[in-house]
Amino acid sequence: MAWMADRADERADPVRLWPQVRSILLLGMNYGPAQDPLASLARPERATISVYARNRDYHDIIKGKLKQVASLLASAGGADVKVFVDTAPVMEKPLAAAAGLGWQGKHTVLVSRAFGSWLFLGAIFTTADLPADAPERDRCGSCRRCLDICPTAAFPEPYVLDARRCISYLTIEHKGPIPRDLRPLMGNRVFGCDDCLAVCPWNKFAQQAREVRLAARPDLTAPSLAALARLDDAAFRQFFAGSPVKRTGRERFIRNVLVAIGNSGLPSLAQAALPLLDDPSALVRGAAVWALSRLLPRGEFTALAARRIDGEEDAAVREEWQQALQESVGGGLA
Repeated sequence: MAWMADRADERADPVRLWPQVRSILLLGMNYGPAQDPLASLARPERATISVYARNRDYHDIIKGKLKQVASLLASAGGADVKVFVDTAPVMEKPLAAAAGLGWQGKHTVLVSRAFGSWLFLGAIFTTADLPADAPERDRCGSCRRCLDICPTAAFPEPYVLDARRCISYLTIEHKGPIPRDLRPLMGNRVFGCDDCLAVCPWNKFAQQAREVRLAARPDLTAPSLAALARLDDAAFRQFFAGSPVKRTGRERFIRNVLVAIGNSGLPSLAQAALPLLDDPSALVRGAAVWALSRLLPRGEFTALAARRIDGEEDAAVREEWQQALQESVGGGLA
């Protein structure tokens, strides 16, 4: 998360980002799901992808719409404008709360009385001097559902998120192997996590997204883990073309898929992990070792390690083998 520290002065003060700015318009776009976003968690042979990533990349959709609004503003008053969608040092959530769109809940995500937790945010900076809207007050009360449901206990206290434990960070931003102690807690979540958003009581007012490009693709709602594991780089790029998943890259994504396979408890999925012991990526090979250590009988895994470990050139992957063997001695394998 080192990028958060970069340009911190601009995050703290929008004037540092654009000295001419006098007003900021914050806009939200609903991406509410049509079905229970957590339903696929009960299907261990399937993958769970965060609601926002089940179709087109929201950056492209929202930026186009923001430009339309900004153009109207500029033509009406002659003001200069700039649009931002999650790609610049702009603190959208506190700005949106100050603008009255909602409040930052205990899970740190913006909550809207009209749309619950399902809002994308975009900002229009303008040189026009506009009257400010009243901020929305915090309406979380004593509720802590979002805190209690977190699989990895990523909330040390209300309104504080430890990104190093957050599944969204681990599956999307984290570049190395997933920490071993967190892997079993991830279930079949292969890209992002919606648990804390989905349980918010304010979602009773949520509405299904009307933008067709945000409607979930059927093949991304609960895709087969075995099928995802077979994706090479070209197939990955084709399957996730236009999706936010593509930006993570094939190596990290297949790493996530293998963690989900290891968590499945389904020995049949070992066949999907075995070929990935020969993957060009050390990150993938290491994840395949862990998955197989969870699915194969102890003797079979030990024999596989004996055939493989000496030929492995990457030190981190050899460490995965050694750690898995130690855990098997301690009773970690059936």
